[in-house]
Amino acid sequence: MMMIRRWRRSGDFLRSACKSLTSLRQKHNSMSPSVSGFVNRYESKGKTFESNAWNDHNRELDHHSCVGGNLWMMQQYKSFGSSSSSASKLQRNPLFSSLEPRDVSFFNEILGGEKYVVQDEERLETANTDWMHKYRGSSKLMLLPKNTEEVSQILKYCDSRSLAVVPQGGNTGLVGGSVPVFDEVIINVGLMNKVLSFDEVSGVLVCEAGCILENLATFLDTKGFVMPLDLGAKGSCHIGGNVSTNAGGLRLIRYGSLHGTVLGLEAVTANGNVLDMLGTLRKDNTGYDLKHLFIGSEGSLGIVTKVSILTQPKMSSVNLAFIACKDFLSCQKLLVEAKRNLGEILSAFEFLDNNSMDLVLNHLDGVRNPVSSSGNFYILIETTGSGETYDREKLEAFLLKSLEQGLVSDGVIAQDINQASSFWRIREGITEALQKAGAFYKYDLSLPVEEIYNIVNDLRGRLGDLANVMGYGHLGDGLIEPYVYEWTSKHRGSISAEHGLGVMKANEIFYSKSPETVALMVSIKKLLDPKGILNPYKVLPHSFFSP
Repeated sequence: MMMIRRWRRSGDFLRSACKSLTSLRQKHNSMSPSVSGFVNRYESKGKTFESNAWNDHNRELDHHSCVGGNLWMMQQYKSFGSSSSSASKLQRNPLFSSLEPRDVSFFNEILGGEKYVVQDEERLETANTDWMHKYRGSSKLMLLPKNTEEVSQILKYCDSRSLAVVPQGGNTGLVGGSVPVFDEVIINVGLMNKVLSFDEVSGVLVCEAGCILENLATFLDTKGFVMPLDLGAKGSCHIGGNVSTNAGGLRLIRYGSLHGTVLGLEAVTANGNVLDMLGTLRKDNTGYDLKHLFIGSEGSLGIVTKVSILTQPKMSSVNLAFIACKDFLSCQKLLVEAKRNLGEILSAFEFLDNNSMDLVLNHLDGVRNPVSSSGNFYILIETTGSGETYDREKLEAFLLKSLEQGLVSDGVIAQDINQASSFWRIREGITEALQKAGAFYKYDLSLPVEEIYNIVNDLRGRLGDLANVMGYGHLGDGLIEPYVYEWTSKHRGSISAEHGLGVMKANEIFYSKSPETVALMVSIKKLLDPKGILNPYKVLPHSFFSP
């Protein structure tokens, strides 16, 4: 019999043979955040712009003479073109060479044949297109190196020939960072997928960049450890790509960012030099810690080939609660109280609004709302610790206290792994539901917690019924064009929380970084990649690299 613990304001009882609120009361009497998605999904009553990658097929569009209408049309264009008007106006750098038969022959020779030198149109179509089908390049070649030495030889040759390249892993990004813009040679590291070592005393894992995140988690599970990173795309994304974009994920509130958990890495620069920074020490103050240049650089400074990462012991007790709140202020207060009352066992704090919930319920099979009374906001709270009874009682006491304070209107605690999976399915399934719902534009912003939902309300006011604006993401760690970026900058936020800048936001970097800072970034780029062959047109403003 399915048992779900339920707190309800309307009555002192818990369904499915669970304890009543009264008994819980008696028992316990002794006792700057990031949003991974602010989404505008357009539901026009007229016809819309529709385009695939670089080819725009414009249809007639009903125009409304208002600010919201103009903003909506603008974002419609940016969403369905190359996702950015600046990207769609990009011109191929004429200093880059074009692929020739002799190049293919060389790659066949060093990689061991056509199996690793892909020219098949169908496979290239997949590799040229990002997973959201917003960006599409025209590369004629994908290389599949099997080790660092082959990556080094590839880059040394490409640098000598001025052949532009794009590093690629699982290709799960949202900003066009892992697909070609034009005809860049694709270097996919998927075959570099070995676990090289694991120290069960220190918890340090050393692996190749092509390891799929979920496979690493499975490997560690057998050793009694967990990855400090967990993403909705874990079944496809590669650890090298995670590091290159400094991915945050669902449990950043517990384990911190990859700048803290990555102890070392190996990277290959544009000229083929292999930088061995694959340290496994938590303390090493000898000179500049150069690995941090490559964490979050999106393959624009070098290709990450190996990673050393600090993992954590697997805790025996994991609890997950799904909670309804009446307003966003309650969500904020709940976060503060969760940090204060749950402390060391708090491992995730995710939120979604009612629009996001409706979207998932309407477009994903087998998904249902775990709580019976509807709320304006929903929170997932996960705790991870070593004492099953203690942790659950601590979570129950916290939820009961929150109910009595009016912060929570309804809630359930998962009783088994299947229920926990069904809760996570709601949060992790939002992007999938958006794709099924139709055209949409997803933002990846980081804002102070108190400002996160203000931008959603602001956009709803401006767009009216022209768009369905929804907010969701990682409330625990602080996470729509010109107006949205200006709003974010004004409130000291970041225009990219964890997906990077890619081609989509490269020209918008000044909303988050000062001109002096960007100029220094450009200097570093030119030092490590003088010809600019590594992932061109990405990360930095295009004007800095115009011939």
